Amino acid sequence: MSETSNAALPASGPAVCVIVVAYNPGAYLARCIDALRRQHWTDFEAIIVDNGSTDGAVQSLGVLAAPFRVLATGRNLGFAAANNRGAAATTAPWIALLNPDAIAAPDWLERLMAATRAHPDIAMFGSTQIQLDDEARWDGLGDVYHASGIVWRGGFGQPVTNPAPGGEVFSPCAAAALYRHDDFRAAGGLDERFFCYVEDIDLAFRLRLQGQRALQVADAVVHHAGSATTGRSSDFTLFHGWRNRSWVFVKNMPGPLFWPLVPLHLAALALLLLLSLRPGSATKIGPCWRGLTAALAGLGPIWRSRQEIQRQRRASLCAIAGALSWSPLALLGRRPVLRPVAGGSETRS
Repeated sequence: MSETSNAALPASGPAVCVIVVAYNPGAYLARCIDALRRQHWTDFEAIIVDNGSTDGAVQSLGVLAAPFRVLATGRNLGFAAANNRGAAATTAPWIALLNPDAIAAPDWLERLMAATRAHPDIAMFGSTQIQLDDEARWDGLGDVYHASGIVWRGGFGQPVTNPAPGGEVFSPCAAAALYRHDDFRAAGGLDERFFCYVEDIDLAFRLRLQGQRALQVADAVVHHAGSATTGRSSDFTLFHGWRNRSWVFVKNMPGPLFWPLVPLHLAALALLLLLSLRPGSATKIGPCWRGLTAALAGLGPIWRSRQEIQRQRRASLCAIAGALSWSPLALLGRRPVLRPVAGGSETRS
């Protein structure tokens, strides 16, 4: 994790900074930035973190005027580190992470910021994600964390319903998420060891351990291509997903839950490995196995992080257990899991 200050952020400048990490994003980037230019909410700045792109997409934007600016890293630092660099470059009290292949509706920021006013005690807000190439299907309705340590984007690929559901989720998907900046900093930002994938779940878990919650904002909509650069079932994606998933479980699951759930986590991983052997499976066992062995190889530093994280836990065990999904049906169906929020009108799916 990056080193951050816990000092309060000054209440000056724009209310929110949108951070767009660009690594060879192709034509998606221009569409993403055009959508930001059309936002109804204008009290924002946008930092495009050029993460060592070589496809010319950032340069094709030309000379950008305020509120847009480019922050070049010089090389591919990974999604986690690049977003941390963007967050360190702003004093806005809210930061929005937006993938370059996510096209925001004109009222996206307006709806997210309205949610912060309606729920001042909540630190994380997620967006309704619809597939960019198929508007009849969800891309995601918040991230779900199962007690087994398996994670998924709720509702991915399922038919769109109207109205979209909203409510409390375990974690917002960082493809289009809003975080209170001082809480993001206090948590240490995204864990840069993860490089990319599942780092948003890890951040949300750490924030939850500090007593924070996440809200899925039904009317804050983006259309998302998803893994446009890396591919959903590429070796790169599978490796990092498998490695990071186990790291999240080891780092963050409180001890009274961790030890009883370790056998369930191992059984779930074994079953997923077996399923990857099926003919025609989109999941290949090679990168999955390499990711799992890399998780084991890096367990020492992750365990030391766990000890520090658990010492600082403020949330009750019941609060953490209640935020997890325990349903095998939700797991098998990759269902969204949304819970009512006190004082709100959100619904459960």
